[in-house]
Amino acid sequence: MWPSTHRRLLARGLASLLAISGPVHAGGAFKVCADPNNPPFSDDKGQGFENKIAELFAKELGQKLEYTWFPQRLGFIRNTLKAKIEDSEGYKCDVVMGVPEGYELTATTPAYYRSTYALVYAKGKGFDAIKTAADLDQLPADQKTKLRIAMFDGAPGTTWLLNHQLIGQGIPYQTMTGDVSTNTAQVLDRDFKAGKIDMVIVWGPIAGYLASRNPLAMIPMKSEPGLKFDFPIAMGVRFPDKERKAQLEGLLKSKAGEIQAILKEYKVPLVDAQGNPVP
Repeated sequence: MWPSTHRRLLARGLASLLAISGPVHAGGAFKVCADPNNPPFSDDKGQGFENKIAELFAKELGQKLEYTWFPQRLGFIRNTLKAKIEDSEGYKCDVVMGVPEGYELTATTPAYYRSTYALVYAKGKGFDAIKTAADLDQLPADQKTKLRIAMFDGAPGTTWLLNHQLIGQGIPYQTMTGDVSTNTAQVLDRDFKAGKIDMVIVWGPIAGYLASRNPLAMIPMKSEPGLKFDFPIAMGVRFPDKERKAQLEGLLKSKAGEIQAILKEYKVPLVDAQGNPVP
């Protein structure tokens, strides 16, 4: 879940950066830093939407696509983008396909998509009349007290539950599991299928992943004063790597239509800068 992960990484601050950037050549390899098990973003089978966008760029550049895999946890940037190949001035990888725009640990391209948290709930269990998150306030008291809502420490969805007197129905989940073989989306998918939870307010791409694998409704959340749900997502490179950053920015422009099609295929809820849904 990038926004929460982002905040943790931001806390580490930006260490002095003396990196030497490798030149951007035609041919060669398009070297991506990624998590091998982080659906719907990336996996080592190439099934994530960031995998698909990386394939698109590598093909356009006429380069071989190569990955350096590392769990997207604390130390991800240090062990991938900023890590040098042993006995070499070269780096293990050059591009992180998804980081918050303005991320402090990398230089970032302009955002190539903006998503928002979404309320996801199980269909056919008495909630089908819910069309906005605020409709939860109108549920009968006996139904409301039986709700089982997954919630994550520090996430905006938990603040929303608190603001709407639903925190008592929350079931705590870890933002990042200690087990790198299972990520947040997989845990929620498993627990929806098992009937352990009725709903969750979760980061948009994960909401889309859940809704594509289960009979779930997905309602994008709208930011409100003091509670932000939507965030712009960019690509990250090393700070001195201005040539590669410019190359990516060119690709983002020329391939914008294909990127949007990939995101829609993965049911990522997209919003504009004002948080309004993008059709």
